[in-house]
Amino acid sequence: MILLSTGTLNTLGLSRIFAMAAEAGFDGIEIMVDGRLDTRDARYLRRLSSDFGLPITAVHSPFLPDVEGWPADQLGRLERTLALAGELGVGLVVTHLPYRLYLMWIAATGPRAFRFTTPLPWLRRGPYYALLRDGGLAALEEETGITIAVENMPARRFLGRLRRLYWFNTPDEMRRFPHLTLDTTHLGTWGLDPVAVYGQLHDRVVHVHLSNFAGGKEHRAPMDGDLALGEFLQALARNRYAGTVSVEGEPNAFHADDEAACLAELRAALAFCREHLRQ
Repeated sequence: MILLSTGTLNTLGLSRIFAMAAEAGFDGIEIMVDGRLDTRDARYLRRLSSDFGLPITAVHSPFLPDVEGWPADQLGRLERTLALAGELGVGLVVTHLPYRLYLMWIAATGPRAFRFTTPLPWLRRGPYYALLRDGGLAALEEETGITIAVENMPARRFLGRLRRLYWFNTPDEMRRFPHLTLDTTHLGTWGLDPVAVYGQLHDRVVHVHLSNFAGGKEHRAPMDGDLALGEFLQALARNRYAGTVSVEGEPNAFHADDEAACLAELRAALAFCREHLRQ
């Protein structure tokens, strides 16, 4: 099943994203919960799913603590996302690894809006870290009946050096989790081969975030970049992968400001996925 993540076109309204996903021919939708109320309004999301004939198959917990009315901590955001998925009848929630360093967000709004993130130089541990360290995800899955797929995270370079901003962010460490979301562009930031990492973790992977990595730019369209994503999808097919693949790019990589060009890019990404998953 090939999904479109709403994060791919997050500069557009949800209704427009559903409409374009349906016209392009995607099998379903992954909801990326963010600061917009529409992304966490269960009744509205059910209506969009029905109107466009697209099932919501995955819900992604918010990345940043800026969702009004939701907890600021990662464990609290995961719990709220599980509750939302339960309301929607969705059986898969994507969650990020816990932060290893405290992060500071500096943001400004207006004509020169920006958001800057920088790590603060001390280690961070908390209830979410402890839950993942101590194997608490399995119990949470049993309690909710929802699969929780932990996503690998990118490398970040500060002052010329790669910094580990997240706990458990190596293939060996991620084997501690029952279920995984494998993000291909995040592997690219570490210089890792998605085919090789999938070979290590295939028994845990239930969901894929598919996008390419090119010249330091993340979340490019699957067919545009340095990663051999065709070979990766073929490896999934050979292994009879039964999980979902979600195209999760960035708006500028899919020409979100030009509807015709965006639709063509979405169709090309979907055709690329279907071609290689048939191998």
